[in-house]
Amino acid sequence: MLVGSYNLTLVVASIMVAVLASYTALDMAGRITTATGKASHWWLAGGAAAMGLGIWSMHFVGMLAFTLPIPIGYDTALTALSLLIAMALSAFALWVVCQPTLPWRRLIVGAVVMGAGVASMHYTGMAAMRMEPGITYDPLLWVASVLIAIAASGAAQWIAFNLRRDGRRTRMLRLGAAVLMGAAIAGMHYTGMFAAEFAAGSVCSAVRDGVSSVWLAPVIIVVTIAVLSIALITSILDLRLESRTAVLAVSLAQANEELTYLALHDTLTKLPNRLLLEDRLNQAISAADREDACFALMFLDLDGFKAVNDAYGHHIGDLLLIDIAQRIQKSTHRDNTVARLGGDEFALIVRVAEAADAGALAADLLRSIDAPVHAGGHELRVSGSIGISMFPGDGHNPHELLSAADAAMYSAKASGRATFCYFEASMQQNAQVHLQLLQELRKAVSRNELVLHYQPKFQAPHGPVLGAEALLRWQHPTRGLLPPGDFIPVAEKSGLILLIGEWVLDEACRQMRAWVDLGNTGWTMSVNLSPLQFSHTALAQTVADTLALHRLDPHYLMLEITESTAMRDVEASLATLEKLKAMGVRISIDDFGTGYSSLLYLKRLPASELKIDRGFVRDVASDSEDAAIVSAIIALGRALCLSVVAEGVETKEQQDSLTELGCNSLQGYLLGRPMVAAQFLDAADALTSTHA
Repeated sequence: MLVGSYNLTLVVASIMVAVLASYTALDMAGRITTATGKASHWWLAGGAAAMGLGIWSMHFVGMLAFTLPIPIGYDTALTALSLLIAMALSAFALWVVCQPTLPWRRLIVGAVVMGAGVASMHYTGMAAMRMEPGITYDPLLWVASVLIAIAASGAAQWIAFNLRRDGRRTRMLRLGAAVLMGAAIAGMHYTGMFAAEFAAGSVCSAVRDGVSSVWLAPVIIVVTIAVLSIALITSILDLRLESRTAVLAVSLAQANEELTYLALHDTLTKLPNRLLLEDRLNQAISAADREDACFALMFLDLDGFKAVNDAYGHHIGDLLLIDIAQRIQKSTHRDNTVARLGGDEFALIVRVAEAADAGALAADLLRSIDAPVHAGGHELRVSGSIGISMFPGDGHNPHELLSAADAAMYSAKASGRATFCYFEASMQQNAQVHLQLLQELRKAVSRNELVLHYQPKFQAPHGPVLGAEALLRWQHPTRGLLPPGDFIPVAEKSGLILLIGEWVLDEACRQMRAWVDLGNTGWTMSVNLSPLQFSHTALAQTVADTLALHRLDPHYLMLEITESTAMRDVEASLATLEKLKAMGVRISIDDFGTGYSSLLYLKRLPASELKIDRGFVRDVASDSEDAAIVSAIIALGRALCLSVVAEGVETKEQQDSLTELGCNSLQGYLLGRPMVAAQFLDAADALTSTHA
């Protein structure tokens, strides 16, 4: 009998390959488990190829470590078949351990199938030597090798199943498990090798046409380690990418959750906003229909809030709103919805048994609101007006209920404020008129129903004309020419003022361009900005685009904002005004003296002009207090290098008094009424000569 020997280096190399293959198999199991869709199939195929090649390489390198005192070669077909067997059993093993569960019955079946496959691979590889006479095997050692293969396969599948999830200690546990699995696989192989018996005078017929073993071992080792290393590196990189993706997904989910919250809640009071209120209304309507129940919708508007804002500033007003919002929440059951609609308007959806319950709650709310509020060191007092609509009596959808509650709230204000009113049918007409006006106003721009009238501004006392103020009118198809007071509040409340404001700015700049082309280069065009328009983030860009469209130099445009608007959020106002000033646009502070201004902030405003409110002009000739106020404003304007304009000049006495006090320019019915552009040029010359 031929006696073989082993190359110790190759034996050690085969065991290392076995350990590396085992670790790769454990890692692949983890990747396949976490992958989804087509990616899981690719990982299974790649894992089976890498794992199969690793197991096969261990066995084949172990066989190459064995030498006989005769030349040895290996049949190419049988060697390739043994590799395919290794890959097939690897795919099966990975599929088993990647199932959601691994019951004992499946584990036993898997161990037998995989063990038989490992043994088949080994003995197919041995058959590739094509020994003549054939190899015989010691029965006990042969059975032992098969049992070792089955036991090793079962242990490998159990370990892989339990270590397939990545965790803090998983990598170290996998390394230890890989060493044990590698030793078990090597033990099976060398037990099978010891079982082989080669008769004396045996010849390896694969030497003639098979693969030589001289160079095969190093090639297999290098290729196998390379493949397994690539598989491991790919797995590790994919795991890191998956971890980062998971972190990004969590961050994105949190951001989406925050954005959803912000989209549905008021940023100041954290109460639901109008969008969420309408959704809650739909839910309340559906629930009431199912249960044949009723509920109340309340509109609450604060009385006196504007005075607080004007007197103490926007910050104090915000503190007041937060306090009132908390009081409203404490006064209602947590199952009810309390929302802030904007400004000082709140809405409540209240489950009640009958209408009287809503009235009792409204009375409690009014008492709670009436208590003094302490904010920023000030004791403040406001009251509330509440309108109540009932479902199903006052409406069958959110729009009808909101309109009814809004109408009832305005009725409460008209009744003297600090009270509540139920919606009545007689209010419906007013609500419908309000809604119809809004719908008609939406169409007014496209139908060219809006027009601008221009009121001249004169250098005191008699001229010449310094420019014009653009004043908006609505040429209503049935109601005639409407002044801004009849529709601007509706436009402000609905947000339509932004669209209308853009139209006014565009038309005023177009007209100013026409007047400049006619030689009136010393004039300016004044355009009023609403609070909503001034606070809009796109204001500066809109102004720049409009000026560019009409090729109008910015110094021809004077934008007027009220004192209270400028002081509402001083830092934001400063930022906006600085942008406009940087363009070259002039700024006028309108209604000066009626709001609450800090001189510290006022001197920082990049204004060109102060406009004295008509309330001080009315009695300036006969009231020494008004005259003193006007004189102080003029002195302040001079100190800040600002031009001072007085509006509402209607009498000769007012004209003379304002001129004597040092007012720079005048505006009012005495000097010139608002008129259409076609009349303005002729009237400007005539008015200047008349008042000279």
